[in-house]
Formats: sequence, C-alpha cells, structure tokens
Amino acid sequence: MIWHGLSRKAKLLFTRFLLLVFIAVIAGWQLSPIQAQLVQQESNYAIHIRQNFNQSGFYPIAKIPSVNLYKPIGDWVGRLILPTKQQLQDGLDWVWMEVQYAPPTAQNLVGNIVRLEWKKNEDLLALDQAVTRDVNFTSEVIKSQKKGNIHPFRLNGVRHVGILRSLAGANPDDNVIVVLDSSTIIDASQEKSILQIEREPVLATGRFYGLVKIIKPIQSSSKTISFPKAKQYTDYFLVKHYNPNSNKFDGLQETIHIPQQVIDRRNFAPSSSQQIEQSPAGEDGWYIYGADDAKGVFTVAALAPRSLFQIQPRQIITGEKLGLNYIQEVNWQNTEKNKGKFNTVLLKPVETQNSLNQSISKWQEGNKAIVLHLFGGIGGRNAEAVPVPYTITGHFAFGIAEVVRDEFTKELRFETKYHQIYAQNPDGIIAGTHTWADYMGNLQRGWVATRPISDILIKFDPVTQDYDFGGVKLSPLEQFQQQLQVTMARYRVGDGTGGAIVSPATSCVQDASQALYTTILAIKNQVATTPQIQTWVRANPNHPQALRFQQLVELGKSLEQQLAPLGIVRADWQSQASILAGTGIGKTTQPFEDRSIWAGLTTWRTIMPRQAHDDLATIFLKHGAIMQVLRTNQVGGWQPNITPIAPTVLLGQIKIPFTNISPISIILNRVLASLAVPTLKDWLVVALMLIIYSVIALPYGWKFGFLHIQIWSANWIDKCLLALRCLFLPAIVEELFFRVFLLPNPSEISNWLEVSLGAIVSLFLFILYHPLNARMFFKAGTPTFYNRVFLVLAAFLGIICTVAYTLTGSLFVIVLIHWVVVVVWLIFFGGIRRFDQS
Repeated sequence: MIWHGLSRKAKLLFTRFLLLVFIAVIAGWQLSPIQAQLVQQESNYAIHIRQNFNQSGFYPIAKIPSVNLYKPIGDWVGRLILPTKQQLQDGLDWVWMEVQYAPPTAQNLVGNIVRLEWKKNEDLLALDQAVTRDVNFTSEVIKSQKKGNIHPFRLNGVRHVGILRSLAGANPDDNVIVVLDSSTIIDASQEKSILQIEREPVLATGRFYGLVKIIKPIQSSSKTISFPKAKQYTDYFLVKHYNPNSNKFDGLQETIHIPQQVIDRRNFAPSSSQQIEQSPAGEDGWYIYGADDAKGVFTVAALAPRSLFQIQPRQIITGEKLGLNYIQEVNWQNTEKNKGKFNTVLLKPVETQNSLNQSISKWQEGNKAIVLHLFGGIGGRNAEAVPVPYTITGHFAFGIAEVVRDEFTKELRFETKYHQIYAQNPDGIIAGTHTWADYMGNLQRGWVATRPISDILIKFDPVTQDYDFGGVKLSPLEQFQQQLQVTMARYRVGDGTGGAIVSPATSCVQDASQALYTTILAIKNQVATTPQIQTWVRANPNHPQALRFQQLVELGKSLEQQLAPLGIVRADWQSQASILAGTGIGKTTQPFEDRSIWAGLTTWRTIMPRQAHDDLATIFLKHGAIMQVLRTNQVGGWQPNITPIAPTVLLGQIKIPFTNISPISIILNRVLASLAVPTLKDWLVVALMLIIYSVIALPYGWKFGFLHIQIWSANWIDKCLLALRCLFLPAIVEELFFRVFLLPNPSEISNWLEVSLGAIVSLFLFILYHPLNARMFFKAGTPTFYNRVFLVLAAFLGIICTVAYTLTGSLFVIVLIHWVVVVVWLIFFGGIRRFDQS
C-alpha cells in the first residue's frame, strides 16, 4: 500500500537506494577479511597422510625383517602419543610412547605403550622449564592454520607445555617417530613402565634400514602408477643386498616397495620412484629405511645414497684461496644442468702432499663436525612461488655429523643429524633434531628429491673437542646443541602463540645464528666466572689444550663480528643470552622477539640463508678448518617438471649479462657492511689520515696560491647550514658512490688485484666527476673544478679516503674525513669565496 502511494520520483530513488545497499552488501561480503578465513586450505600433510603407506599403523610391529639384511635405526624406536586433555592438565612434561623397537634386554616392552619422561636431573629439568610455555593461539596463527600450515592445535589452551609435549603434539596425529639413545633407563616400579631420558628424542623415519642396489622395477599384483602423458610405472623393485663377505652387492635378492607419493598442492610429488634404478646417486647403493607391511614386503619410507656419506671425497681442493672461491662461487655453479647428480668435495686450507690419504686419515671414528645446511629452490614448469622477486631464499640450519662405523660395510662414514629451527609449514616438518633420512630422505616430506642441497661438514678441533681445565669441563659443542634445542622448542609452540612467525629479523637463519651467538656468550661467561679456567690457561700457555682454546677465542671474535656486523647487539638476542647463557637458566623470565626491520638490519649478514651459509664457511676455513661439502641436485627418482635452482642473496638473480655478477646484491651488501659502528682503531685512522692530508695538502695549496687563510664572514647559522649541506653532498653521496659502491669492503673475499683495480677506477672517476659536475650541474664550480691544483688536492683526498676505507670498511670514517676537509676549506681557506666570485 505504501509503495503505491509513492510518487514516480520517490519510487525511482528508493529503487536506487536498495540497489546501492545490495551492491554494498555484496562488496563487503567479497572484500571482508573474514571471508578468507572461511575457506580451509588442505595441507600437504593431510594429502599425504591419507595414503595408507604413510601411516604408522600400516606396518605391524610384530613384523620384523631379516636380521641379516636389516638393522634397527636406533637403540630405541617409538611413536610419541600426546596424553589426553585431562592428563595434560598436570603441567608436567611427559608423554606416552608406543615402543616399536627396543634393545634385547627390553624386548618385553615392544608393542607396549610406556611413559616417556626426563631423568631426575636438576640442570635438565631447569632447561626444560626455561622453554615451557602456556599455549594460546593468536589470531595470526589461526589465519595461518586456515591457509594449510600445520600448527599444534591439540596444544591450544594447554598450560605448561614443555619439550616432550611440544614434540608429541606438533602434528595433528600421533605419528611422530623418534629414536632414543642407549642412555635411556627403564623404571618398572609403576603399573606402566617408564622410560627416562637425558637427551631430546631424535625425529626419525622407519624402524629398520638396509643397504641395497636397486636393480630394476618389477610388475606386482598391485596396480601400477600412471603419470600424465607417460607410460605406466610400478613402484615395486628388485634389489640386491650388500654382501659383507664379498664387499659387493651380490647378496640376497628381494622385492621391495618404494611407494610413489601422490601429487600435492604444489602440483608435483615430494619424491618419485620413476627411473630411480638409473640415478647416478645410487651407483654405490642406497640405504633404505622403512618396515615390513602386513604382507611381509619391506616398504621404503626414506632413501639415502651411500656414496654421499663415504669419507673418501670425489674431489679435493687445497689452499685457502681456492677453497674460498669454491665456497663463494663454484659450489652452486650449473645447479640446473647438474640435476640428478651429486658431488662430495674436501676443502683443505693448507696445501699438503698425498692429499687423498691424509684427508681420509683426518677423519677418525667418533670425530664430530658442525654441519652448515642450505637448500635452494624449485624451478621448472611446476616451479614453486618466489616470495621475494629475483631472490631464491632457501633455508639454513645447523647440524652435527659424526664419523661412525657402517654396520654393513664396516667402513667409516658420516652420520648427520640436523637441528632444524623450522617454522610451521604445510608439510608437517617439525622444528627439532632430525636424522638425515627423516629430514632429507623421507619420501613424504624430505627435500633431497626436489631441492638442491649443500651440507658443509666442518672439522675444527677447537670447537668439536671438549676441554678439561684441571677438572673444570667445557664443551663448546654441547653448549651449542643446548642453545639450538632451546630455540627449536620455542619454535614448536611459537613461544606460546602456537606458531613461529617469519620476518627479516626472526627466521630459520636469524634464530639459528642467535643460538650460535648465545653459545659464544655462554662460553665467555663460563670462562669469566670460573677462575680455575683462567688460572690453568695462564699456568700452561704452551699446552696443546691452551693453544686449542686460544684458537676457539679467536674464532669467537670473528663469529661475533659476523653475527653483529654493525657492532650493535640486538636487544632480543641479549635477552635470550641473559636467560640461557648461564645467568638465568630456569628462571621464569621469558625472552622476547624483535621482528622489526631495524633488528633485522643490525644482523643483516644473517638475513639471507645463502649469505650466512657462505660467510660462516668462509670464517671457519680462514681459521684453518677442514671441510667436506656434500652437494646434491634433486637426486633419486626422475621428475621432469621440476628443476633445482641455486639459492641466492637478496635480488641475486639479477645478473650482468654473460656473467655471474649480481650488481644490486653486491652494492646492498657493501652499503650495509659500511654501516658498522666505528671502533677506536677506526677513529685513530680518521685522525691519522687528516694529519697526513694536512701535512701534504696545505703546503702544496699555499705554494700555488690556491689556499690562503680567509675565514668566511657569514653568521653561525649560515655556517651550520653549509656544514649540514656538505655532509650530504659531497661527503655522503660521493663517498657512497666512489668508495662504497666501487671498492670491495674489507669483509669481502678479494685479492690485491681486485682492490687495486677498484681503487684506480674509483680514483679516476672521482677526479673526472668534478669538472663534469661543474660543466653539467654546478656552474659556479667551473673555474675551481677545472683548476689543476684543485684536481691534485681532490686526487689526494680520494687516495686518503680509499686507504681509510680499505683499513676500516666504514662509511662513517670516510664521510667524516671528506666532510672535515671540505668544510675547513670552504670556511677557513677561502673556498666559499671562490664560488661566490663565480
């Protein structure tokens, strides 16, 4: 009735109003940020866990493969089970574990569920308490979870989550497989047996492993695998086991199952069994990790190429110069062309004869090495997205490698464990200590099949060997592992937020570097607060242990300079250090994270994984360390739609045509390196250079009448404004371009020829710039900037600034020198009068 009573104009206006309201509602619905949260993206983890061969229950515990062909992957193997919600309320750090393998003396526990807890050790419990958090998801974490990242949602709202519970609850299901070492003890006094441990469980894959040569694929009663636009393939293979009597692969033949993983949301599979028998990496056999399925067929969950871990390298490079060049340049050359291939290279800083024999003898059973791990990107038709333009960020981690006696061949080989500081992700990779097979070789989530990898194993006795100063023990390696363990535990629960958020200041490489920095401070603190150590070192200055300790001190200085390149220590790093470096461990104070851009810039050398990897390797090599580089490029089964891409520094893919030079990256690095806070030595260089310049320039300028004392009569405000202007131009602008951009920073790897050539080019352009500037832009400077005496004085100023920059690498130093010279000339020696006359 009301509608009929309205005029034609009113009806038209009302209709328009309703239309606008409708459009506004639709637009608001489409643009609302809540809408994005309503669509739950499926994770890669969820896609793969649906396959029965990726589930622990697919492998009956009672099925044990032949003891002559397979060995257990650890002293204890088990599956972690998170306690019930009611049990989680006790605030203690224990979990359940299904025992899948046990030592011969504890076979009665196999198949049982036992309680796993820490030994009653005061330091151990204090460490666990230091990283215990109440977990409450933030809105940011909930959004991340909706995007398909795996967060510990079963721990959301749980109080007092410690190391063990953060491990057991990291994934949506109770499927975390771990190994425990031989120090595990059994407490059978309770209704359920209790296993007590003193080290964090190591994340692992499979229960048993063997050493085989893959002969060929064979048809099975199971269905074959179909690849788009390709023929069908089977994922069952005929293999021959290693025969210890003949030292060849002429042992028992067996059919094994290498299940083909499905394509996930990345549009490719995490691994492939296609043509794996032809892989160059398998020439010396494969370690296969897994267990028997219900039919008694050994089903592979992880693969590792034997040749990658052999002590004998495929290539040896001796000499510091060649070694540094390999680290910085050669290591990642031709990555795409070398798809499917691998290499192992020994780097020795000191040239010796009989390098091959000596290199093998350097590695003895029980030796340990620090591992620098770096992976690159995935290119090809199904390339992964690049979050930063023209940059392949990759991922960095530390690890520990040990020389062990192979259980099959009785040869020495490397066994690597990674300490992965890893943010929540769609693959279900957990921040923690992983075996190589679990992190790299795992068919469901490992990286060896899809990414290029560089692992640098560093043997440096001052770090890897323990110290005993008259009864006072000091272990740099154990200190380092403890700091990494703390950071990994914090990452698993995001310091209570439920997720570790990546930023330029907080990331895998930044926080791994923070653990290294905290280790250095912890050792310094222990030495400073323990008089016995200082007394012992003073009393035994020539003892091999004292000399080794001095090498450790020198290394620590170099690492500190690399970790805090501007000379400014981040507040959050200091917070972590004060709590965990021996001054506050176990206290309730919690460290904080600074995600600001400024915090990232103060530790700029550890923002990019590639830079941290190369810089740390460089430092160790310069200090005399021996290194073994293990390089792989998507080894294993063949996937034609992806290619390996080398990691880069920021904007590192922008290169000068027909060269490997990334100019923007080089300039950015040089600018950041030049911003280091000057030291006392640097200020002394400033004073010395100004004195030298004055001694030469003043007599020369007076002799030819170019300089004479004539103080500018302007008021102090004009003088201050002039000085301020001169600070920007010419001092800052010219020094940035002619020194910082063109000259190698002292922190770079360069030789005298590069430095000399850069200095000559820089000086020539610096002199040429002044008359060109007068001709094109600054007309008032024409008579002066063409004056022969002025150009000689400018050349000498360029030389002085070049020498100062070569000695200090500091922009502040050369800007100050340039600024003082120009301002003194303009105000006190008639310089401003020359421009006024012009």
